[in-house]
Amino acid sequence: MNLPLDEVAKSMGGTLSGPGAVVARGYSIDTRSLNPGDLFFAVKGPRFDGHDFVRQAIEKKASGVVVDAGFEGGLETGSDAGVIRVGSPVSALQALAHHVRRRWARPIIGVTGSAGKTTTKEMISAVLAKKFDVLRTIGSLNNELGVPLTLLRADRQDIGVLEMGMSAKGEIRALAAIAEPNEGLITNVNPVHLEFFKSVDEIAEAKAELLEGLFEPRVGYLNNDDSRVRGMARKFNGKIITFGVKSVASFKVLQTRDLGIGGSAFTVHHGRRDTEFVMPLLGAHNITNALAAITVGASHGVPWEDMQAAVAGLKPAKMRGEVIRFQLGFAAIDDSYNSNPRALTEMIRFIGKVPGFSRKIVIAGEMLELGKESAELHQGCGREAARAGVSIVIGVQGMAGQVLEGARAAGMTEDRLKFVPDAAQAGELLAGMVRSGDVILIKGSRGVKLEQALQTLRTRFAALEN
Repeated sequence: MNLPLDEVAKSMGGTLSGPGAVVARGYSIDTRSLNPGDLFFAVKGPRFDGHDFVRQAIEKKASGVVVDAGFEGGLETGSDAGVIRVGSPVSALQALAHHVRRRWARPIIGVTGSAGKTTTKEMISAVLAKKFDVLRTIGSLNNELGVPLTLLRADRQDIGVLEMGMSAKGEIRALAAIAEPNEGLITNVNPVHLEFFKSVDEIAEAKAELLEGLFEPRVGYLNNDDSRVRGMARKFNGKIITFGVKSVASFKVLQTRDLGIGGSAFTVHHGRRDTEFVMPLLGAHNITNALAAITVGASHGVPWEDMQAAVAGLKPAKMRGEVIRFQLGFAAIDDSYNSNPRALTEMIRFIGKVPGFSRKIVIAGEMLELGKESAELHQGCGREAARAGVSIVIGVQGMAGQVLEGARAAGMTEDRLKFVPDAAQAGELLAGMVRSGDVILIKGSRGVKLEQALQTLRTRFAALEN
């Protein structure tokens, strides 16, 4: 949304120096991606201070800069750029985003949960795009900076789909206060971020802040397969619409067909209608994610045949279940963006059942932020690998050694279990053992950077074009 700087300054309670009629044509916190005409916010992070880049922003023809009230350095350039002084550039960014949200005044759907947020957000956006112009979160910009930056892209779109993440209590409540979502979808509640919470029930309470923060008409989309999400309905006085694969729900999956590495097919029952969908994404968890998107789409009047086309055309986001086939005759499933015990377990079950491959190899990176239960949660994934008939498990970094302990305790022999301290060594080990007929699952927490292991495979072996 293009706004004159005097309106911008007023919305954030700032003091403007310079021409107020100059219009901000975009908004940025990173001079590397700043375009001429953007308004630059000099936000501070744990390892950087945006004030160090104010001069660079002005040299790149920013329309203005938002800085701490006492900041002077880099402003003596004689540029026409406006300078807005505020108490906190982060708070100013959020205040402006709230102002834009009020001006835009279209429906917003907030999406949160322990796993599947980004994929579900993308699926909802794809389904709604069959009928609407959609404002959506780019990538996983789902925090106190990403949500405001998404809102500042609002212009002529009809509806918004915003992902909302958190690692502490109160964070989703704060995001909802900025974005004022009218509808909220909660995917699941899993044991993630336990380093910062006393229990999974506390995580559920933090996720439920989305429902508490909804504005009229206050619609909650709840995954009935998750008992903690299902329980949120008891404290919510808005409209509830449920979806489920295993449980009774308003939108219910009746049957599924596994298409192996090609995806899956499933039938959705709603009212008196049964509709089959074919989806090219992997894993049972993606059926639930797609069902969530179908639930939102149908609730907004997207025709069922259009939703079928949208689901059939889905593509995995980068590092979120991409299948890479290699000329040598093996395939890798790149799910390296992030991991948690439930998501890893579901993907292990999937790879254990997928037909057409002689060996199943799991590269299991350490799962971070699991707190005092970390060892047992890692071991549980190892036991699942043994039950699924996985041929080889490679644990990568730290607590991933406990994955091997669990697999060993469940009967896997030592020659099938490997441990390496980092992703680079995982890539070297994998490159030395891979052969035709293998399928490899690569999954770990973001901090493990398991994409490096895949990059080694890409360097050593020719990949086929998708």
